[in-house]
Amino acid sequence: MIEINNIWKRYGDNVILENISASVKEGEFVTLVGASGCGKSTFLKMLLGTETPSQGSILLDGKPIPSEPDADRGVVFQQYSVFPHLSVLENVVIARVFEKTKSGFLWGSAKKAAKAEAAELLNIVGLSHMQHRYPDELSGGMRQRLAIAQALILKPRILLLDEPFGALDPGIRADMHELVLDLWSKHKLTIFMVTHDLKEGFHLGTRLWVFDKRRVDAQAPNAYGAGITYDLPVGECAQELLDEIDESLMEAEQPEYV
Repeated sequence: MIEINNIWKRYGDNVILENISASVKEGEFVTLVGASGCGKSTFLKMLLGTETPSQGSILLDGKPIPSEPDADRGVVFQQYSVFPHLSVLENVVIARVFEKTKSGFLWGSAKKAAKAEAAELLNIVGLSHMQHRYPDELSGGMRQRLAIAQALILKPRILLLDEPFGALDPGIRADMHELVLDLWSKHKLTIFMVTHDLKEGFHLGTRLWVFDKRRVDAQAPNAYGAGITYDLPVGECAQELLDEIDESLMEAEQPEYV
C-alpha cells in the first residue's frame, strides 16, 4: 500500500531524517517511538502531506502521495482539534460539510444524512450522550474520542495519530487503547501512531519502528538525521531487546527541534 523510498528531510543545514526506506501493507498498525526531536512527527506530517521530503519519495498505491491532506488520510493530534463554538455533534458534522461544500453549510437531505452519520460515529466512540454539549464540557478523554470521530467521518484509509494519548491519565489511556484497537479492526484502517511510550507501542501496534541516529558527529550534531534503527513485529521480541531499546531511547533524549 505504502512505499517509502530513501526519504531525507532537511531544514537548511539541519538534517532531521535520513535514508528511510520501508513498505507498509494495508491494515498494518505501525507505532513509531524515539527520543524527543528525532523526527517522528515530521515523518507523520510527510505521510499527511503537510511536509514534503527533501529527497526520496512516498508512494500510495504506486503513485506519489498527495502533497496536501485529503480524505484518505485522517489525523488526530495530542492537542484536541475541535471547534469550541460548535456542539459535539456539529464538530463531527463539520468535517463532512467542509468536504461537500465551499459555503460551510449543508441543506435538506444532505444535512440530515451528515447528522445521522455523525450521530452513529459518536455512538461508536461512546459520546452519544454528549452530542449536544460543547467541547469545554468534555473531559480530556472525551475530547480525544471526539477528535477520532472527526477523523473517521470521512472514512480514511490511513489514520495518523500523533501522541494522541500522551496527556491522558493511565486509566483513560487504557480505555482509549481499547477504542482504537476496536476501530482499527472494524474499519480495516492502516494506522501510524507516534508515541513516547515503548510499552504502548508494543501493546497497540502490529509493527514497531524505532527512530534514532545511526551516526553522530559531536562537532556537528545536526549533520546527520534519524532513520529506522529497528523494525520489529509485535509479540516476537525478546525482553532483552526491549530493555536495550528502552535504554537507548532514554540515553538519546534531547530537546525538541521539530
